[in-house]
Amino acid sequence: MDGLNGRPHPLGRVVATERRPNTPHEFHFWTALDAAIGIGTIVRVAGTHAIAGHVPSIYGVVVEGFSYSDLASPLHDVLGSDGIPERAAHGPTDRAEIRLYTAAVLRQVPDEPLQPVPLGEVFLADDADIACALRMDGYLRPDARTAIPIGVYHAGGTSSPIYLDADFLLGPEAAHLTITGVSGLATKTSAVEWLLASIFAHFPEKKGTIAAVCFNVKGPDLCFLDQPATGLDPADLALYERLGVPARPFERVQYFAPHAPDGFTLNTLRSHEALAHNVTALRWGLGEVMEFAEVLLNKDDVDAKADALIDFISHEVIGRQFTDTMLQRPHVVRSFADLAAWFQDVLRGLEQRNAESWRTHHVATIRKVRNRLTNIAQRCAGLVTNDGVVSDLPWGSFADRTVYVVDVANLEEDAQDLVFTRVVPMLRQQLERRSLGVQHVIVFVDELNKYAPSDGPDTYVRKMLLDVAERGRYLGLVLFGAQQFRSQVHRRVVGNAGTAVYGRMDADELATPGYAVLSPALRTKLATLDRGQLMVRHPHFTQPVFVRFPRPPVLSGREGVERFPHAEVATLEVSVMRRLRRLDGTITLDWVKEVTALAEEGEVLRALGATEVAGATDVRAYFRAQFRGIVPARSATRPTVAPLRLASDDNPYDL
Repeated sequence: MDGLNGRPHPLGRVVATERRPNTPHEFHFWTALDAAIGIGTIVRVAGTHAIAGHVPSIYGVVVEGFSYSDLASPLHDVLGSDGIPERAAHGPTDRAEIRLYTAAVLRQVPDEPLQPVPLGEVFLADDADIACALRMDGYLRPDARTAIPIGVYHAGGTSSPIYLDADFLLGPEAAHLTITGVSGLATKTSAVEWLLASIFAHFPEKKGTIAAVCFNVKGPDLCFLDQPATGLDPADLALYERLGVPARPFERVQYFAPHAPDGFTLNTLRSHEALAHNVTALRWGLGEVMEFAEVLLNKDDVDAKADALIDFISHEVIGRQFTDTMLQRPHVVRSFADLAAWFQDVLRGLEQRNAESWRTHHVATIRKVRNRLTNIAQRCAGLVTNDGVVSDLPWGSFADRTVYVVDVANLEEDAQDLVFTRVVPMLRQQLERRSLGVQHVIVFVDELNKYAPSDGPDTYVRKMLLDVAERGRYLGLVLFGAQQFRSQVHRRVVGNAGTAVYGRMDADELATPGYAVLSPALRTKLATLDRGQLMVRHPHFTQPVFVRFPRPPVLSGREGVERFPHAEVATLEVSVMRRLRRLDGTITLDWVKEVTALAEEGEVLRALGATEVAGATDVRAYFRAQFRGIVPARSATRPTVAPLRLASDDNPYDL
């Protein structure tokens, strides 16, 4: 409500005492009992005296509140009511109640000279005040706009959009984001889905193209990003309109999932036939795995001698024709099956010659390395194949505003580590060469407590995440991490995150030293946040800000599983038909049965993989050509045999 001359009514007035003075970074003010002020409210203090020709304006956010009366002791109130609470309401006079708030300074205009906050009137901040207080005015200018909406600030009837600076969220000035919150309260995954939609809608064209690679590490959380949300209420739709983000699912999403150990069933909860059109098998062979084989090898079991042999195999054997006088034949090793045959030939030659070493490698080392390497395909069955057929992410052809989801939720821990350790370094290599297809990539990893813990062994996955956190922003590689316990994530990961987001927090987590910088009132509010509320810290914000964000525009994992239930395990022929239909909609089950009737399972899977990778125009002809020719059956004819000569009766020995 406006006051005199169109001026807004002040909500309060700055107060300072000898015991509680104001400083350049903190001030106190009192308000009326009905003032719309609370923890997290942003206010503006109007200066009273010009300094260097300018009347200062001070912006602050409320971090603590107090309420008290003129009583020196609670005993006085008890005695005044004769110990009966209801008599206190019938006293001759009402006791005065004072509302006193403490605010942390967000910004002073002008910035210099930096002086204690003066005794002035306190006003509720409007949109322009909030943009100035949070220094958003620097990146909201039309000629240099790099603003990414993250939510709406609500206080006292105002509703102001809050923006992050793309230069400090996605690089190069700063980068990376961590989200902390209690599981199951629509904080972490929902906030990431909303923020990705906001980034795709508002990422400045002058900064280039952007894509996201999301690792689905648990359940169906990220399995339905291309399906619209159900039941977005009017309040959510109003937030989308206010923030300028379309309330629709992601238009371009590609899913990648390994096979189950059977080799033909995709190991993902996104298995419904109606959703199979954009699900691709993630299948790696020897060449893709060998560079990162150490992830799957036991460091205590693989010594320097074994490392030397593995290096020899990687550089001298794999992918080239290898000959040796001890071997029966030349070898071209392109798959784990070829590698097993090569090892078998080497060991056979050693046994025949009764030799204990070959090319300085002892036979015991050779046997140990053979067991470790050839066992990888069995340990990571479904992800790693024995044959040479490979299906990978579209390296070199990433598309703008596209989400690539790698579903590793059902993989064993070793296989998950292999996926992380290969995919992320490949993203970095491609970005260094400028050959990925986009200039910026967001990598989302949930459960950072598990993959980048603050203690425990120094795993390859943790090394990789540390490398991204410390050097990725220069390349356009940005890490979005989520965790339930920020205090248990490696300090270099969370320390390099320019933006931190918090949902409702556990009280035990808030008691850790990392949250000591927050006031008791802020910590209490964090422990009681509603769904859809976040506290945001950003390099431009000198103090945390509370915002509200809408429900994500995509179908939640729980609703998605109910609408698209997990498909039952199909037979080999049905799986082949479904996957070939993505290439040719005319493929029928009877045709698949006819072509594969006399083929073994391994041969069918190799033919299917080769057809998917080749992308042939004539799918039927290409798939059929992968099988060995079968000699057609012919009816047997009786051969012509000369009749036996019968012996004459008078000469029984006549032949």
